[in-house]
Amino acid sequence: MLGLEGLSSLGAAEEYNNAGALFGLDGLEGEELLGALKRMNPIKRQRTINKLASPASPSKGSRAEMEKHFNEIPAYIQAGLKSGDLRLADTMIYSIKPVSSRTIKLWEPQDDREVGLRNISNAKLPKNQALLVSGITLLAGTAADATKDKIVATDFKALEGFPAIVNGEFNLKANKKQLVPETSIAMFKTNSFHFVPIGYYKLSNPRLIVDDVLIEATVELGTQDGIPANTYIYCSLHGTITTP
Repeated sequence: MLGLEGLSSLGAAEEYNNAGALFGLDGLEGEELLGALKRMNPIKRQRTINKLASPASPSKGSRAEMEKHFNEIPAYIQAGLKSGDLRLADTMIYSIKPVSSRTIKLWEPQDDREVGLRNISNAKLPKNQALLVSGITLLAGTAADATKDKIVATDFKALEGFPAIVNGEFNLKANKKQLVPETSIAMFKTNSFHFVPIGYYKLSNPRLIVDDVLIEATVELGTQDGIPANTYIYCSLHGTITTP
């Protein structure tokens, strides 16, 4: 919660349906709310009343999920949303790593951003970014060889063609906290599902990742039997992110 001072800049966040959480209004009522309104100048007071009283069209998808997590966003990112310096956007952060052992770490601290291989550096979100992870995609493909050009040109496909991978486990952590505990990779088998992107798993429990914390996504295999040489795994985290 940011306190009552956030009320005076409510106009900067008129695009958000859950402005109450963003501006510290959740739970305010009666004399507290009236006192906050009285401290505003008349124009800002009327705008605030209009915003609080007007029904808004409900947000959808990961944006709606992000709005429910506004009170978990760090104060400095909330301040950027309030001022209009930051806004919400769709995103998908991704990484490609080789299946060279039974443990595949999909983001690592030594990673650099490279177009076609991964779009974040050091396994961390850039400053002032907070990502609400709504879903995860996991795919696999076999490159012609181990050069970057061939890896980037790989046709990543459903995991059904890689039984040893499907029978492994996946987990996701951020700042050493479990977002998705060890679970069967079989949940990414979607070939028989209509209207679901290949390899995509929609989280029933979306989780927030903030900037400057280590993102750890790991695939653990029981065997590498039957996995062709130069096989790579593609992982992406889909959701809504704060951005300038």
